[in-house]
Amino acid sequence: MSVHRRRLPHWYPDNTPLFLTWHLHGSLPQGLYPPPEKVSSGQAFVWIDRFLDTTRKGPLFLFREDIAQVVVNSLQKGEQLGHYRLHAWVLLGNHVHALLTPLIPPSRLTASLKGATARQANKLLGRTGEAFWQAECYDHWIRDEEEFRRVWSYIENNPVKAGLVTEPAAFRWSSAWRASKISR
Repeated sequence: MSVHRRRLPHWYPDNTPLFLTWHLHGSLPQGLYPPPEKVSSGQAFVWIDRFLDTTRKGPLFLFREDIAQVVVNSLQKGEQLGHYRLHAWVLLGNHVHALLTPLIPPSRLTASLKGATARQANKLLGRTGEAFWQAECYDHWIRDEEEFRRVWSYIENNPVKAGLVTEPAAFRWSSAWRASKISR
């Protein structure tokens, strides 16, 4: 089991899938987060995800096709390089969800993934040197097969819950869309 610490400790059992969420810098308004009544990390995550799904304020760079493609390419490249096995993912306007099994230390893979995409995206946006991603990621290790299926479904249904599409496979920036194209 590897342990990593930033503001919060992160424990990673070996060979265990992780549910990761990270969002754009500035996408959570100061003063609203953390919500004081949300005492557990799970409650705080649900609040953050609902807020990010419904807000149309703040940075929404991931709605840009060129920026979204940078992130998708990087997710796929990390799998090709053997950093992880990628199971499910989705990009919304201001955040990313991924379900993956790390094959290298998770802190190294998130630093690589976020660093590479931030540099490329900021170059496209003409804002080199500015923060692109929020520093921390939300991570949760998957404890059993039932939770794995539930998280996979949660990720692929996120664009439906956000009101962007009526079915998961209709959202281009997701593993559900990619799977529908491959199966044809």
